[in-house]
Amino acid sequence: MSKYKFMSDLPNREKWLRNFSRCRNWEEKYLYIIELGKRLPLLPLGTRTTNYLISGCQSKVWIVMHTNDNGDVKFYGDSDAAIVKGLIAIIFILYQGLTLNEIIKLDINLFFHEISLIKHLTPYRSQGLEAIVKNIRTQAISLL
Repeated sequence: MSKYKFMSDLPNREKWLRNFSRCRNWEEKYLYIIELGKRLPLLPLGTRTTNYLISGCQSKVWIVMHTNDNGDVKFYGDSDAAIVKGLIAIIFILYQGLTLNEIIKLDINLFFHEISLIKHLTPYRSQGLEAIVKNIRTQAISLL
């Protein structure tokens, strides 16, 4: 068995929304977000490099995307900050099962506003979140 986790270790979108909405306050929501970050797939060997490092984030963030022969998109990510790892996990959950074109077109920020996540993040974290989403779109375009 591979030492790498896969997206199946993260809940699907519906289960994530259900669990997130059950949190009674933002402290619980942050704890849930941090727990999701612990479930991220490990970065493949040799990818913790500047090629995959996201600029525009206060924390160090690496995002790697691959497609297989069937066109399925695989995501890998990591950060040196626990909350940011959780935010990466949420982004991966939202993109899970989408095609490259759907990833490019999805307005993920609208979703973050709907769940009030943006207003509960520091300006630096919001800016970093934007940088992560922009990088994923750029990688998706390059994989087309």
